[in-house]
Amino acid sequence: MKIAFICTGNSARSQMAEGYAKHFANLYGVNVEVYSAGSKPEPVVNPLVIKVMAEDGIDITSQYPKSIEEIPLAEVDLVITLCGDAQETCPYFPAQKREHWGLDDPAKAKGTEEEKLGFFRKIRDEIKERVKILIFSFKRP
Repeated sequence: MKIAFICTGNSARSQMAEGYAKHFANLYGVNVEVYSAGSKPEPVVNPLVIKVMAEDGIDITSQYPKSIEEIPLAEVDLVITLCGDAQETCPYFPAQKREHWGLDDPAKAKGTEEEKLGFFRKIRDEIKERVKILIFSFKRP
């Protein structure tokens, strides 16, 4: 099974999803290849994403934003798009299966750093639960 998490910038939501998918696949012993990519990748993973993931024990410091051309999209079994903001343009990709998780972009959070971190944590927790359920669904009895 190959899964791709797709967002526009590949610097926040899709990076969190990739990190959790790898974590839960390892935890549950599920054989899955996990990718994330963006139609217009940012230069770096958002530092607040790295911070809130580390708070939950997930190290994504080796991950980096990739363009959709850098992953094997033709081989992907499941594409999950994560763009929730109506002003963003999330690309469409064919796959055997496609899901859309409409989540707000934490990178657009306003306020103090602590307020921004609070919003990043909220999105992180939503992604964690969705990814946990997804990966567990692939576990064989």
